[in-house]
Amino acid sequence: MTTALTRRRVTGALATLCAAVALLTALPQDAAAQAKYRLRYGTAFPADHPAVLRITEAAEAIKAETGGQVDIQVFPNSQMGSEPEMFSQVRSGALDFMSTSGVNQTIVPVASINAVAFAFADYKQVWAAMDGELGAHVRAAFDKAGLHAFDKMLDNGYRNITTSGKPVNSPDDLKGLKIRVPGNPLWVSVFKGLGASPTPIQFGELYAALQTRVVDGQENPLALIQSAKLYEVQKYVARTGHIWDGHYIFMGNKKWATLPADIQASISKHFAAAAVKEREDVAILNEQAVDAMQAAGIVFTDPDKKPFRDALKAAGFYEEFKGKYGEAAWSILEKYSGPL
Repeated sequence: MTTALTRRRVTGALATLCAAVALLTALPQDAAAQAKYRLRYGTAFPADHPAVLRITEAAEAIKAETGGQVDIQVFPNSQMGSEPEMFSQVRSGALDFMSTSGVNQTIVPVASINAVAFAFADYKQVWAAMDGELGAHVRAAFDKAGLHAFDKMLDNGYRNITTSGKPVNSPDDLKGLKIRVPGNPLWVSVFKGLGASPTPIQFGELYAALQTRVVDGQENPLALIQSAKLYEVQKYVARTGHIWDGHYIFMGNKKWATLPADIQASISKHFAAAAVKEREDVAILNEQAVDAMQAAGIVFTDPDKKPFRDALKAAGFYEEFKGKYGEAAWSILEKYSGPL
């Protein structure tokens, strides 16, 4: 099967899934009114993102398998509030489920260990670690913090650097560069270690910040760079793959404990299946994003990653986060990544 055919097939499948989701949300809610367990799932992903489509698909499968006892309503695009607000709601029990990669780190610091820069060479390493011992270690930390994290993470993709003035081919090209990053310590430390000037800006303000040159660059997964049209105000994409970014799905332990074992099993099974399908979808969307942005005139570069990793090591980045995560977590990470 050719790559083009695979892409068309996945794109068609996602379009069909979008239409099915729209139809289901338009149907009368008699079944929801009769459901014994009415649960809400919040996420910042947009409505057409594979993470939303696949979880919505899973919700319908759970409803069918439980004979209508469980009705999970999915609220995309931050309809239930910002990620910090949704996180607070899940912890208090006001919201049942959410997925995120960032804000949980304030309560579960080791939850960001998957984002250690240049740790994972490829997806084979990512999924071996996060579906294996490293993921289990992090989920145990979630549990101690009163949160039930589901077994399979959603894929948000490897993050890559975009710039407007010059391409990034080495750490020297980042010296003094004002680059937008999410407002969390790991991202800031990465780009400080590389000599850049990291500037936290809310994602909703990013396009305007790039357009007005408040910042000179930013970093995000390819599919998001394309879907948010950031390529309109940037010229270069450096496929650094410096951080792999994934979303945990979780629920408060107290709420999880109120669900019967058979309901828990159904939710766990279908959320895991949804995550695996979503990963496949994102891989295809990232390929399509490259094609679309190249057609729009974006210049791609593929820098050697070793100099970036060496620069971070010299700056003390790896020692800093080894200390923050602890020897046990770090030794598990290095089983998959090799010595950092």
